[in-house]
Amino acid sequence: MAPGIPVDVISGTGKVVRVNTGGSKRAFVTFLAGNGDYVKGVVGLAKGLRKVKSAYPLVVAILPDVPEEHREILRSQGCIVKEIEPIYPPENEIRFAMAYYVINYSKLRIWNFEEYSKMVYLDADIQVFESIDHLFDMADGFFYAVMDCFCEKTWSHSPQYSVGYCQQCPDKVTWPAEMGSPPPLYFNAGMFVFEPSRFTYETLLQTLRITPPTPFAGARFLEHVLPKDLQTHPTELQPGSCNVMAPP
Repeated sequence: MAPGIPVDVISGTGKVVRVNTGGSKRAFVTFLAGNGDYVKGVVGLAKGLRKVKSAYPLVVAILPDVPEEHREILRSQGCIVKEIEPIYPPENEIRFAMAYYVINYSKLRIWNFEEYSKMVYLDADIQVFESIDHLFDMADGFFYAVMDCFCEKTWSHSPQYSVGYCQQCPDKVTWPAEMGSPPPLYFNAGMFVFEPSRFTYETLLQTLRITPPTPFAGARFLEHVLPKDLQTHPTELQPGSCNVMAPP
């Protein structure tokens, strides 16, 4: 089992101290790879945040294969462009639910953006129609994310999909008793709130080296690494959804 990631550690004097105090800045962050049309999604995300008058900038973590033309487009939209190196799983021959999921391990690099004290990650295909700046005001020391939906075809291989189980509304379709305990909470890695930390970043990379790849790449990896005591949280990350949180 992969180890959990502590936020605090015991110092030589026996006191609990914060490993990373972080900076004082906040920002949204997204991820971009390749020379395809996904850059249009990032532009749409930037325009959406600007339209709702967000007080925080959008950082775009890009892989080296993003062409200069696309980088200039992003800068013209007011984005902060930061190039990162790709991260690959130890065994990249595994069949992922979607082939492009494998590059999502590179998202882990954003935990190293220590110049920011708190960030909200948004996939490039997310559209913002009203301000979500309040997400930065959530209590510090936690990782916040949205519960995933098992009705999507990418889950067709799973027992959750076959029985129509919904973790967002578990009372609507109950988990069959003959199948044992209900599955643990599972979040969607397309949107989450986190606190960058060098210690957390290095722990994630170290854990990745000893953790077998999963069909959902980065999303499943984060859920595997985070502590198992996930709990529902009343604050909405997006309309109509339930949420989970765990110490980062």
